[in-house]
Amino acid sequence: MDSSFQKALFLERIDGAFYEGTRPIPKPGPGELLVKVKAFALNPADWKIQKIDMQVMKSFPHVVGNDTAGDVEEIGGGVQGWNKGDRVFFQAYFGHSDYAGFQEYTLVPADLAVKIPANITYEQASTIPVACMAPAYGLLAPAPLGAGLANATLDPQSDFSGFSALVVGGATSVGQFAIQLLKYLGFGQILTYASGHHSAFLKSLGATDIIDRKKYSLDQLPEVVGQLKSAPIKIVYDAVGNPETQNASNACTPDGETLVSSLPKQVVDFGNSGKKFFGPVAIAQFPDPEGSLREFGKVICGRLEEWVRKGVIVPSPVEVLPTGFTAIIGGLNRLENNQVSGVKLVGRPESA
Repeated sequence: MDSSFQKALFLERIDGAFYEGTRPIPKPGPGELLVKVKAFALNPADWKIQKIDMQVMKSFPHVVGNDTAGDVEEIGGGVQGWNKGDRVFFQAYFGHSDYAGFQEYTLVPADLAVKIPANITYEQASTIPVACMAPAYGLLAPAPLGAGLANATLDPQSDFSGFSALVVGGATSVGQFAIQLLKYLGFGQILTYASGHHSAFLKSLGATDIIDRKKYSLDQLPEVVGQLKSAPIKIVYDAVGNPETQNASNACTPDGETLVSSLPKQVVDFGNSGKKFFGPVAIAQFPDPEGSLREFGKVICGRLEEWVRKGVIVPSPVEVLPTGFTAIIGGLNRLENNQVSGVKLVGRPESA
């Protein structure tokens, strides 16, 4: 293969097939890094983009993929603080093939990249960006992006030790990071609704009480939360993000308090309850006329390396797929069919 070309996983079209092919290696522009990809994690969005036209891919075939980790290969003009060979992780962007993750080389704005600390691997680092960004925006970003529980430097806005929080779907990738961020914020009690066999792991992340979803239905959740809470519920995070979990989460949210949902559209009716709803679009590179998504993304990326190095943020458990891009297809099928629980599927290019 010509050295100016690379392997990548393409989506033929909306509702079309994934297939492996080749494309040119992109060149970094001003403010950008070219990264040699070492690992990529799979997300539900990666199979949903195949089925649903999200109006971000303008031409086909198209490369997708979000969670990415690798080595800096080339540095664009005006970039400071980066060197060739630096280990890096970041949220790639499937809206443009040059910035997507399922390929051997990809581009990223330097201010949205995070150095990988020495205490984690490429595979572990690749589990962080998308799933951590969602609750970071939902919990920490100022309104209207999120609930504004942190100040401008992402330190806790108030003393939350006298309050409880609930995470619905604590074993999901998003739920795992929501628990960790609520612990970072200092909540006195963190309840989570998840499979009971994940209890030890979720408690290691900061959950204090596990409500086993195999024992209690979503309809029973408000009653169980009411029995278990040791302090007023300040915030509820729906990490699953479907109409059923958003409704159950709403039933657990007291009047005047906040519900954050992975389902961006509010499907519940708050009436005159005074509740606040946030369904964050946690994609820093997403087109945003006001630039607020990008600006808050830069703030998060400025803190993530420190948080991971100090153990404030712990990567998700990893299941490594066979090497190569075609292994992604089987992994996405497993995600679509709900055959993955408590782990993040991670792949690697053959060239990694």
